[in-house]
Amino acid sequence: MLDQVKQVDNRRLYQQIAEQIRAFIDKGNYTAGARLPPERDLALQLGVSRPSVREALIALEIEGSVEVRMGAGVYACSAAQRKPQALATMGESPIELMQARAAIEGTVVLQACAKATPEALLALRQILKNMQSAMTQNRSPLAFDRQFHQTIAAMTGNSVLERVVGELFDERHSPIAARLSAHSESGQTWATALQEHEAILRALENRDVLGAQSAMRMHLQASEQRWVENRHEWS
Repeated sequence: MLDQVKQVDNRRLYQQIAEQIRAFIDKGNYTAGARLPPERDLALQLGVSRPSVREALIALEIEGSVEVRMGAGVYACSAAQRKPQALATMGESPIELMQARAAIEGTVVLQACAKATPEALLALRQILKNMQSAMTQNRSPLAFDRQFHQTIAAMTGNSVLERVVGELFDERHSPIAARLSAHSESGQTWATALQEHEAILRALENRDVLGAQSAMRMHLQASEQRWVENRHEWS
Protein backbone atom coordinates (compact mmCIF):
# COMPACT_ATOMS: atom_id res chain seq x y z
CA MET A 1 0.00 0.00 0.00
CA LEU A 2 1.38 3.38 -0.99
CA ASP A 3 2.17 5.80 1.78
CA GLN A 4 -0.17 8.76 1.93
CA VAL A 5 1.25 11.63 -0.09
CA LYS A 6 2.21 14.55 2.14
CA GLN A 7 0.40 17.72 1.15
CA VAL A 8 2.73 20.32 -0.26
CA ASP A 9 2.64 23.67 1.57
CA ASN A 10 2.57 26.27 -1.18
CA ARG A 11 2.47 29.23 1.15
CA ARG A 12 5.41 31.61 1.08
CA LEU A 13 7.81 31.13 3.99
CA TYR A 14 6.97 34.44 5.63
CA GLN A 15 3.27 33.49 5.54
CA GLN A 16 3.99 30.19 7.31
CA ILE A 17 6.03 32.00 9.95
CA ALA A 18 3.34 34.67 10.37
CA GLU A 19 0.71 32.01 11.00
CA GLN A 20 2.89 30.37 13.65
CA ILE A 21 3.44 33.67 15.45
CA ARG A 22 -0.28 34.50 15.20
CA ALA A 23 -1.06 31.09 16.70
CA PHE A 24 1.18 31.93 19.67
CA ILE A 25 -0.87 35.10 20.17
CA ASP A 26 -4.21 33.35 19.76
CA LYS A 27 -3.25 30.68 22.29
CA GLY A 28 -2.64 33.37 24.87
CA ASN A 29 1.15 33.17 24.87
CA TYR A 30 1.15 36.93 24.26
CA THR A 31 -1.86 38.91 25.42
CA ALA A 32 -2.90 42.21 23.84
CA GLY A 33 -0.28 44.82 24.64
CA ALA A 34 2.40 42.27 25.50
CA ARG A 35 5.81 42.65 23.91
CA LEU A 36 6.90 39.79 21.65
CA PRO A 37 10.40 38.31 21.99
CA PRO A 38 13.20 39.92 19.97
CA GLU A 39 13.53 38.91 16.31
CA ARG A 40 16.64 36.86 17.03
CA ASP A 41 14.80 34.84 19.68
CA LEU A 42 11.80 34.22 17.42
CA ALA A 43 14.17 33.16 14.62
CA LEU A 44 15.91 30.65 16.91
CA GLN A 45 12.62 29.36 18.27
CA LEU A 46 11.16 28.81 14.80
CA GLY A 47 14.38 27.69 13.11
CA VAL A 48 14.31 30.39 10.42
CA SER A 49 16.32 33.49 9.51
CA ARG A 50 15.82 36.89 11.11
CA PRO A 51 14.94 38.54 7.76
CA SER A 52 12.17 35.96 7.27
CA VAL A 53 10.87 36.71 10.76
CA ARG A 54 10.91 40.42 9.93
CA GLU A 55 8.82 39.77 6.80
CA ALA A 56 6.37 37.76 8.88
CA LEU A 57 6.08 40.54 11.46
CA ILE A 58 5.43 43.06 8.69
CA ALA A 59 2.60 40.85 7.38
CA LEU A 60 1.14 40.57 10.88
CA GLU A 61 1.41 44.34 11.28
CA ILE A 62 -0.57 44.86 8.06
CA GLU A 63 -3.36 42.57 9.23
CA GLY A 64 -3.36 44.16 12.69
CA SER A 65 -2.14 41.19 14.74
CA VAL A 66 0.90 43.11 16.00
CA GLU A 67 2.05 46.69 16.34
CA VAL A 68 5.62 47.55 15.36
CA ARG A 69 7.07 50.37 17.45
CA MET A 70 10.36 51.45 15.95
CA GLY A 71 13.11 51.18 18.54
CA ALA A 72 10.73 49.79 21.14
CA GLY A 73 9.76 46.35 19.87
CA VAL A 74 6.76 44.48 18.52
CA TYR A 75 3.56 44.21 20.56
CA ALA A 76 0.59 41.86 20.29
CA CYS A 77 -2.81 43.31 19.39
CA SER A 78 -6.25 41.98 20.20
CA ALA A 79 -8.12 39.89 17.63
CA ALA A 80 -10.68 42.70 17.31
CA GLN A 81 -7.99 44.95 15.81
CA ARG A 82 -7.29 42.65 12.87
CA LYS A 83 -8.10 43.70 9.34
CA PRO A 84 -9.70 41.26 6.88
CA GLN A 85 -6.64 40.89 4.62
CA ALA A 86 -5.44 37.39 3.84
CA LEU A 87 -1.72 36.72 4.01
CA ALA A 88 -1.89 35.28 0.50
CA THR A 89 -2.73 38.72 -0.92
CA MET A 90 0.27 40.52 0.58
CA GLY A 91 2.72 39.82 -2.23
CA GLU A 92 5.99 38.05 -2.87
CA SER A 93 8.68 37.74 -0.24
CA PRO A 94 10.80 40.92 -0.48
CA ILE A 95 13.88 38.80 0.16
CA GLU A 96 13.13 36.47 -2.75
CA LEU A 97 12.09 39.40 -4.91
CA MET A 98 15.44 41.17 -4.53
CA GLN A 99 17.33 37.92 -5.06
CA ALA A 100 15.40 37.36 -8.30
CA ARG A 101 16.11 40.91 -9.42
CA ALA A 102 19.84 40.49 -8.72
CA ALA A 103 19.93 37.30 -10.79
CA ILE A 104 17.93 38.67 -13.72
CA GLU A 105 19.17 42.24 -13.85
CA GLY A 106 22.73 41.06 -13.35
CA THR A 107 22.34 39.27 -16.68
CA VAL A 108 20.34 42.05 -18.33
CA VAL A 109 23.05 44.63 -17.68
CA LEU A 110 25.59 42.45 -19.53
CA GLN A 111 23.53 42.70 -22.71
CA ALA A 112 22.81 46.36 -22.10
CA CYS A 113 26.52 47.12 -21.80
CA ALA A 114 27.26 45.40 -25.10
CA LYS A 115 24.51 47.36 -26.87
CA ALA A 116 24.81 50.72 -25.12
CA THR A 117 24.50 53.76 -27.39
CA PRO A 118 25.58 57.32 -26.56
CA GLU A 119 21.90 58.34 -26.58
CA ALA A 120 20.94 55.66 -24.07
CA LEU A 121 23.82 56.56 -21.78
CA LEU A 122 22.84 60.23 -21.89
CA ALA A 123 19.28 59.23 -21.01
CA LEU A 124 20.56 57.30 -17.98
CA ARG A 125 22.66 60.28 -16.91
CA GLN A 126 19.61 62.54 -17.08
CA ILE A 127 17.56 60.07 -15.03
CA LEU A 128 20.15 60.19 -12.26
CA LYS A 129 20.11 64.00 -12.37
CA ASN A 130 16.33 63.87 -12.02
CA MET A 131 16.68 61.44 -9.15
CA GLN A 132 19.10 63.77 -7.38
CA SER A 133 16.80 66.75 -7.98
CA ALA A 134 13.83 64.92 -6.50
CA MET A 135 15.83 64.03 -3.40
CA THR A 136 17.03 67.63 -3.00
CA GLN A 137 13.38 68.76 -3.09
CA ASN A 138 12.39 66.09 -0.54
CA ARG A 139 10.31 64.27 -3.15
CA SER A 140 10.32 60.52 -3.67
CA PRO A 141 12.82 59.47 -6.37
CA LEU A 142 11.08 56.11 -6.80
CA ALA A 143 9.74 56.85 -10.30
CA PHE A 144 13.26 57.72 -11.50
CA ASP A 145 14.63 54.62 -9.79
CA ARG A 146 12.22 52.53 -11.84
CA GLN A 147 13.03 54.47 -15.00
CA PHE A 148 16.74 53.83 -14.52
CA HIS A 149 16.34 50.06 -14.29
CA GLN A 150 13.75 50.00 -17.07
CA THR A 151 15.99 52.00 -19.42
CA ILE A 152 18.85 49.57 -18.89
CA ALA A 153 16.51 46.67 -19.69
CA ALA A 154 15.30 48.47 -22.83
CA MET A 155 18.92 48.81 -23.99
CA THR A 156 19.01 45.02 -24.51
CA GLY A 157 16.43 45.29 -27.30
CA ASN A 158 14.54 42.38 -25.72
CA SER A 159 10.96 43.36 -24.92
CA VAL A 160 10.42 40.30 -22.71
CA LEU A 161 13.36 41.20 -20.48
CA GLU A 162 12.12 44.77 -20.36
CA ARG A 163 8.68 43.61 -19.25
CA VAL A 164 10.05 41.21 -16.63
CA VAL A 165 12.29 43.88 -15.10
CA GLY A 166 9.35 46.26 -14.90
CA GLU A 167 7.06 43.67 -13.33
CA LEU A 168 9.63 42.70 -10.70
CA PHE A 169 10.24 46.33 -9.83
CA ASP A 170 6.52 46.97 -9.47
CA GLU A 171 6.25 44.18 -6.89
CA ARG A 172 7.61 46.73 -4.44
CA HIS A 173 4.11 48.23 -4.44
CA SER A 174 2.67 45.05 -2.91
CA PRO A 175 1.37 45.48 0.66
CA ILE A 176 4.31 43.74 2.34
CA ALA A 177 7.02 45.39 0.25
CA ALA A 178 5.44 48.84 0.55
CA ARG A 179 5.20 48.56 4.34
CA LEU A 180 8.76 47.29 4.57
CA SER A 181 9.93 50.24 2.47
CA ALA A 182 8.10 52.65 4.75
CA HIS A 183 9.99 51.24 7.74
CA SER A 184 13.44 51.10 6.14
CA GLU A 185 13.81 53.87 3.54
CA SER A 186 15.12 57.32 4.35
CA GLY A 187 17.01 60.16 2.73
CA GLN A 188 20.25 58.40 3.62
CA THR A 189 19.25 55.07 2.07
CA TRP A 190 18.19 56.86 -1.12
CA ALA A 191 21.51 58.74 -1.21
CA THR A 192 23.33 55.43 -0.96
CA ALA A 193 21.17 53.93 -3.72
CA LEU A 194 21.98 56.91 -5.95
CA GLN A 195 25.70 56.28 -5.45
CA GLU A 196 25.17 52.66 -6.43
CA HIS A 197 23.31 53.75 -9.56
CA GLU A 198 26.26 56.03 -10.38
CA ALA A 199 28.61 53.05 -10.16
CA ILE A 200 26.43 51.08 -12.58
CA LEU A 201 26.32 53.97 -15.05
CA ARG A 202 30.07 54.57 -14.89
CA ALA A 203 30.70 50.94 -15.74
CA LEU A 204 28.27 51.18 -18.67
CA GLU A 205 29.94 54.37 -19.90
CA ASN A 206 33.33 52.64 -19.73
CA ARG A 207 31.95 49.57 -21.53
CA ASP A 208 33.09 47.54 -18.52
CA VAL A 209 30.84 44.52 -18.86
CA LEU A 210 31.92 42.65 -15.74
CA GLY A 211 32.08 45.89 -13.76
CA ALA A 212 28.51 46.72 -14.75
CA GLN A 213 27.31 43.26 -13.71
CA SER A 214 29.14 43.47 -10.39
CA ALA A 215 27.78 46.97 -9.69
CA MET A 216 24.21 45.93 -10.49
CA ARG A 217 24.33 42.84 -8.31
CA MET A 218 25.95 44.74 -5.45
CA HIS A 219 23.26 47.42 -5.70
CA LEU A 220 20.37 44.97 -5.55
CA GLN A 221 21.97 42.90 -2.78
CA ALA A 222 22.53 46.11 -0.79
CA SER A 223 18.90 47.07 -1.44
CA GLU A 224 17.81 43.75 0.02
CA GLN A 225 19.90 44.37 3.12
CA ARG A 226 18.46 47.84 3.55
CA TRP A 227 14.95 46.38 3.30
CA VAL A 228 15.07 43.39 5.56
CA GLU A 229 18.18 43.32 7.67
CA ASN A 230 19.30 45.44 10.56
CA ARG A 231 19.01 49.12 9.71
CA HIS A 232 16.26 49.52 12.32
CA GLU A 233 16.20 47.17 15.29
CA TRP A 234 12.59 46.67 16.35
CA SER A 235 13.38 44.54 19.34
